[in-house]
Amino acid sequence: MDQLERRAGYLAGTGLAAAAFLACRGNRPLLLEGAPGVGKTAFAGAMATVLGRPLERVQCYPGLDASQVLYDWNFSAQMLALRAAGEGDHTDRLPELWDDKYLVARPILRALRGEPAVLLIDEIDRAEEDFEALLLQVLDKFEITIPELGTIRADVAPFVILTSNRTREPHDAVKRRCFYHWIDHPEPELEARILRCHVDGLPPDLATAVSEAMAELRRLELVKQPSLAEAIDYARAMHQLGATAQTPKMVDAAISTLVKHHDDEEPVRRVLVGEQRSR
Repeated sequence: MDQLERRAGYLAGTGLAAAAFLACRGNRPLLLEGAPGVGKTAFAGAMATVLGRPLERVQCYPGLDASQVLYDWNFSAQMLALRAAGEGDHTDRLPELWDDKYLVARPILRALRGEPAVLLIDEIDRAEEDFEALLLQVLDKFEITIPELGTIRADVAPFVILTSNRTREPHDAVKRRCFYHWIDHPEPELEARILRCHVDGLPPDLATAVSEAMAELRRLELVKQPSLAEAIDYARAMHQLGATAQTPKMVDAAISTLVKHHDDEEPVRRVLVGEQRSR
């Protein structure tokens, strides 16, 4: 926890820090779930900083396939090599076209073949189930098999972090191979510390007021509850506007950083202004 805060500016709860420590020590992937904006992706970047490793990121989406995340072949270079060989039968040269020099490494292969890395599989719930099957060999043995070259195994296992917003349930085969932690919205006291960590010069009283307002907003039935990332944006906007408290004028000026749906605007404004009146 201290290393994450001191070196990466990430304030992690005890449960998250312990899960990461055990996963890293045990060479096991870590699956992080939670609402969007609670810091799952940022945690991978923080771990890369603490471990002194490069971050390789796979952003998941429907239709993602092996050529985009594992490896691909440089077909243009292969065709140029064939043309340079001239006319005739070059069947005996075909194996040369599948040499390593024509291999294009994508994030997962780079994480396995290069220096020790942190490999982030971000928003795995957005990918299709077939993509999860591609990951099993990586998650299980930190290796991939390339038919033309054989099996490539990491000399030093990357620290693999998978994130999910839980729009669908990851397959049991993936979950079985991972340690797991749910990242919830932080308690107001911790959120106030996070706000002050990310917004230089934010007055302590304002950080506390914002964090307490966020806790109240997350108890409402809003179309889009404010995430930690949006709370940081809101606190930064208030500070940049010169606010020392959540006055109606300042709330109206900064509310665009917090509200992402028109139907939420009035209930959010009432909570924010009401927080100031109660003080």
